[in-house]
Amino acid sequence: MKQSQVYLGERLIGWLDALAARRRRDPQAAAHLRTGVVGEEAAFFYLRGQGFCLVAQRWNDTPVKGDIDLIAWDGDVLCFIEVKTRTSREVATASSAVDRHKRRMVRRLARHYLRHLRRSPEEAGPQTRFDIVTVYDLPGQEREITLIPGAFGWREVSFGG
Repeated sequence: MKQSQVYLGERLIGWLDALAARRRRDPQAAAHLRTGVVGEEAAFFYLRGQGFCLVAQRWNDTPVKGDIDLIAWDGDVLCFIEVKTRTSREVATASSAVDRHKRRMVRRLARHYLRHLRRSPEEAGPQTRFDIVTVYDLPGQEREITLIPGAFGWREVSFGG
Protein backbone atom coordinates (compact mmCIF):
# COMPACT_ATOMS: atom_id res chain seq x y z
CA MET A 1 0.00 0.00 0.00
CA LYS A 2 2.71 2.48 1.04
CA GLN A 3 4.73 1.70 -2.11
CA SER A 4 1.71 2.36 -4.34
CA GLN A 5 1.12 5.72 -2.61
CA VAL A 6 4.74 6.70 -3.29
CA TYR A 7 4.33 5.58 -6.92
CA LEU A 8 1.14 7.63 -7.32
CA GLY A 9 2.81 10.65 -5.72
CA GLU A 10 5.76 10.33 -8.09
CA ARG A 11 3.43 10.08 -11.11
CA LEU A 12 1.43 13.12 -9.94
CA ILE A 13 4.59 15.23 -9.53
CA GLY A 14 5.76 14.16 -13.00
CA TRP A 15 2.43 15.09 -14.53
CA LEU A 16 2.41 18.48 -12.76
CA ASP A 17 6.00 19.14 -13.92
CA ALA A 18 5.02 18.36 -17.51
CA LEU A 19 2.01 20.66 -17.26
CA ALA A 20 4.14 23.46 -15.81
CA ALA A 21 6.72 23.04 -18.57
CA ARG A 22 4.04 23.44 -21.24
CA ARG A 23 2.73 26.62 -19.61
CA ARG A 24 6.16 28.11 -18.96
CA ARG A 25 6.92 31.24 -20.94
CA ASP A 26 10.65 31.41 -20.23
CA PRO A 27 13.10 29.27 -22.22
CA GLN A 28 13.33 25.63 -21.25
CA ALA A 29 16.14 24.60 -18.94
CA ALA A 30 19.08 22.78 -20.47
CA ALA A 31 18.57 19.03 -20.94
CA HIS A 32 21.12 18.10 -18.27
CA LEU A 33 19.32 20.35 -15.74
CA ARG A 34 15.96 18.75 -16.55
CA THR A 35 17.59 15.33 -16.13
CA GLY A 36 18.91 16.40 -12.73
CA VAL A 37 15.51 17.60 -11.55
CA VAL A 38 13.88 14.33 -12.64
CA GLY A 39 16.58 12.39 -10.77
CA GLU A 40 16.18 14.47 -7.60
CA GLU A 41 12.43 13.85 -7.62
CA ALA A 42 12.97 10.10 -8.14
CA ALA A 43 15.52 10.08 -5.27
CA PHE A 44 13.06 12.00 -3.05
CA PHE A 45 10.35 9.36 -3.49
CA TYR A 46 12.84 6.49 -3.24
CA LEU A 47 14.15 7.78 0.10
CA ARG A 48 10.62 8.31 1.42
CA GLY A 49 9.92 4.69 0.53
CA GLN A 50 13.04 3.69 2.49
CA GLY A 51 11.70 5.44 5.62
CA PHE A 52 13.66 8.70 5.41
CA CYS A 53 11.98 11.89 6.61
CA LEU A 54 12.85 14.52 4.02
CA VAL A 55 13.07 18.08 5.28
CA ALA A 56 14.62 20.09 2.43
CA GLN A 57 15.19 19.92 -1.30
CA ARG A 58 17.72 22.05 -3.22
CA TRP A 59 18.62 23.87 0.00
CA ASN A 60 20.80 26.98 0.03
CA ASP A 61 20.31 29.86 2.43
CA THR A 62 23.79 31.31 1.93
CA PRO A 63 25.74 33.33 -0.61
CA VAL A 64 27.74 30.14 -1.31
CA LYS A 65 27.20 28.86 -4.85
CA GLY A 66 25.38 25.57 -5.22
CA ASP A 67 22.88 23.70 -3.08
CA ILE A 68 22.33 20.53 -1.12
CA ASP A 69 20.06 18.34 -3.22
CA LEU A 70 18.23 16.69 -0.32
CA ILE A 71 18.36 16.88 3.47
CA ALA A 72 16.67 14.10 5.37
CA TRP A 73 16.51 12.28 8.68
CA ASP A 74 17.34 8.58 8.67
CA GLY A 75 16.24 7.79 12.20
CA ASP A 76 18.39 9.99 14.46
CA VAL A 77 20.93 10.78 11.72
CA LEU A 78 20.68 13.96 9.66
CA CYS A 79 21.73 13.15 6.09
CA PHE A 80 23.01 15.61 3.51
CA ILE A 81 22.36 13.92 0.19
CA GLU A 82 23.90 14.61 -3.21
CA VAL A 83 21.92 13.15 -6.13
CA LYS A 84 23.61 12.31 -9.42
CA THR A 85 21.52 11.29 -12.40
CA ARG A 86 22.77 9.76 -15.63
CA THR A 87 21.06 8.72 -18.85
CA SER A 88 24.08 6.68 -19.96
CA ARG A 89 26.76 4.47 -18.42
CA GLU A 90 29.28 5.18 -21.18
CA VAL A 91 31.42 7.90 -19.58
CA ALA A 92 31.87 7.49 -15.81
CA THR A 93 29.83 6.38 -12.84
CA ALA A 94 27.32 8.86 -11.48
CA SER A 95 28.91 8.83 -8.03
CA SER A 96 32.32 9.78 -9.46
CA ALA A 97 30.84 13.19 -10.34
CA VAL A 98 30.83 14.01 -6.62
CA ASP A 99 34.41 15.22 -6.80
CA ARG A 100 36.54 16.99 -4.19
CA HIS A 101 35.13 20.42 -5.15
CA LYS A 102 31.52 19.21 -4.89
CA ARG A 103 32.15 17.50 -1.53
CA ARG A 104 33.74 20.69 -0.16
CA MET A 105 30.75 22.77 -1.27
CA VAL A 106 28.28 20.33 0.31
CA ARG A 107 30.25 20.31 3.58
CA ARG A 108 30.29 24.12 3.68
CA LEU A 109 26.53 24.30 3.14
CA ALA A 110 25.94 21.53 5.70
CA ARG A 111 27.88 23.49 8.34
CA HIS A 112 25.70 26.51 7.64
CA TYR A 113 22.55 24.39 7.89
CA LEU A 114 23.66 22.93 11.22
CA ARG A 115 24.38 26.39 12.66
CA HIS A 116 20.72 27.27 12.05
CA LEU A 117 19.53 24.12 13.84
CA ARG A 118 21.33 24.80 17.11
CA ARG A 119 19.66 26.93 19.73
CA SER A 120 23.00 27.86 21.30
CA PRO A 121 26.66 27.52 20.27
CA GLU A 122 27.25 25.08 23.16
CA GLU A 123 24.50 22.74 22.04
CA ALA A 124 25.75 19.59 20.32
CA GLY A 125 24.38 19.10 16.85
CA PRO A 126 22.81 15.89 15.60
CA GLN A 127 24.75 12.94 14.25
CA THR A 128 25.28 13.56 10.52
CA ARG A 129 26.11 11.66 7.38
CA PHE A 130 26.89 12.51 3.75
CA ASP A 131 25.14 10.22 1.29
CA ILE A 132 25.06 9.94 -2.47
CA VAL A 133 22.06 8.70 -4.42
CA THR A 134 22.73 7.60 -7.97
CA VAL A 135 19.90 7.51 -10.47
CA TYR A 136 20.33 5.80 -13.81
CA ASP A 137 17.48 6.65 -16.17
CA LEU A 138 18.57 4.65 -19.21
CA PRO A 139 16.35 4.61 -22.31
CA GLY A 140 14.22 1.48 -22.53
CA GLN A 141 15.18 0.27 -19.04
CA GLU A 142 13.65 0.51 -15.61
CA ARG A 143 15.05 3.37 -13.53
CA GLU A 144 17.85 2.22 -11.19
CA ILE A 145 18.32 4.07 -7.89
CA THR A 146 21.11 3.32 -5.42
CA LEU A 147 21.78 4.87 -2.01
CA ILE A 148 25.42 5.10 -0.88
CA PRO A 149 25.20 5.94 2.84
CA GLY A 150 28.26 7.63 4.34
CA ALA A 151 29.79 8.15 0.89
CA PHE A 152 32.14 10.79 2.29
CA GLY A 153 32.84 12.46 5.60
CA TRP A 154 33.52 15.85 7.12
CA ARG A 155 37.19 15.65 6.16
CA GLU A 156 38.85 14.78 2.91
CA VAL A 157 40.81 11.55 3.14
CA SER A 158 44.08 11.50 1.26
CA PHE A 159 46.15 8.44 0.54
CA GLY A 160 49.88 8.34 0.00
CA GLY A 161 52.20 11.18 0.54
